[in-house]
Amino acid sequence: MQVPLYEAKAEFFRMLGHPVRIRVLELLQDGPKPVRDLLTAIEVEPSNLSQQLAVLRRSGIVTATRTGSTVVYELAGGDVAELLAAERRILSVLAAGRRDLLDELRVTEPAP
Repeated sequence: MQVPLYEAKAEFFRMLGHPVRIRVLELLQDGPKPVRDLLTAIEVEPSNLSQQLAVLRRSGIVTATRTGSTVVYELAGGDVAELLAAERRILSVLAAGRRDLLDELRVTEPAP
């Protein structure tokens, strides 16, 4: 049975829905990185990072290359970087809207 497109899209966004996964993708925008560098930058338990990298690898959004004992991860394509850039633009707009709302609430707040 074929999964409806909207369900596949929802699953894709669920896959992205973890802070460690997002941070890994942000770090990989600058180019391939060995696991040890990701561990240093993210500061999580190695087992946690390993689990999150496995999710990203299974989804096909990152690839891994082993050279000896070193595993290097990289983004599978430039579309991921574009997605993260779009996310930053959207969050900037949302944050600006919330700031405006907060400012408006402060201005209209009754005096004690």
